[in-house]
Amino acid sequence: THAIGSIRNFKVTEGYIDRFLKKKRLMDISLSGLNFEFLCDFENFLNAYYPKGHPKAMSHNTVTKHVQRFRKIVTLAYNLEWMKDDPFRRWKSSFDKVDREFLSDNELSKLASHHFNIDRLDRVRDLFVFGCYTGISFVDIKNLTNKNVWIGDDEGNKWITTVRQKTNTKIKIPLLFRAEEVLNKYESHPVTQVSGTLLPSITNEKANLYLKEIAIEVGIEKNLTFHMARHTFATTVALSNGMPIETVSKILGHSKITTTQIYARVMDHKVKSDMDAIQKRLNEKARQLEEEKELMHLREKIIAAEKKNYSLMTKEELLKKLNNVLKE
Repeated sequence: THAIGSIRNFKVTEGYIDRFLKKKRLMDISLSGLNFEFLCDFENFLNAYYPKGHPKAMSHNTVTKHVQRFRKIVTLAYNLEWMKDDPFRRWKSSFDKVDREFLSDNELSKLASHHFNIDRLDRVRDLFVFGCYTGISFVDIKNLTNKNVWIGDDEGNKWITTVRQKTNTKIKIPLLFRAEEVLNKYESHPVTQVSGTLLPSITNEKANLYLKEIAIEVGIEKNLTFHMARHTFATTVALSNGMPIETVSKILGHSKITTTQIYARVMDHKVKSDMDAIQKRLNEKARQLEEEKELMHLREKIIAAEKKNYSLMTKEELLKKLNNVLKE
């Protein structure tokens, strides 16, 4: 079984296969007609295709994802013995390693505190900030209602519980103060009274479009997308503040810890903090070594002055003896 999000992705891939067949002036193709050459041509088609509304062609990883989905269907047909040969037998593909973009502490603070004169930008900013402090994806945020909020502990703290649409995984998240502030802002707001949701309702496409305007107004020189809120929670809010990766994984609703490890980016200030701690330890070792050298030097001076063995003396005794020698 596949989650709704995954099924939607397979439909998108199916659409690209249809476009590719039309380009080849085909209405359909038999399973026996699938071969290695067909796969190469399909990949080349995807590499050159400009999706509607996008300023550039698909990335290597996006193309690889579509080919992988196609492969799953073909492999199923092969395993069911609907075709004699597996055209993917010689096929090799891999993903490029990509750093997940996220907002730094300073950027998140600037965004959260900025005053917007345009309501639509103010609302999308609030949605984004809520995502930054909960790790909940856009599609799950827009479906939240009062039924998803509950008192989750003996101290009366609010929690959110929902089922992640992409993986059908149940998640429980205690609300941080910043996230609760956003909820309180829209508790009796006209837009949420009409929609019946906890937060303003908007399409993902419009939210990402408005985030571009928001980035320009706030002065954030990054390609701000709603999914970056999830990256920001994992990296800036959670991991950089000492939350164990296992806890982050559970909050994000990941089924595998390896998925969460992609988010395990260390902030520059954390690197500097760790390096400062190492430098402090190195300085302490150097100081101790210098003291030992000084102590040896004191012993040698006293031995030379009085021609006696004071090697068993303590540092305080040696210093006292040296002072007496120097006075003489």
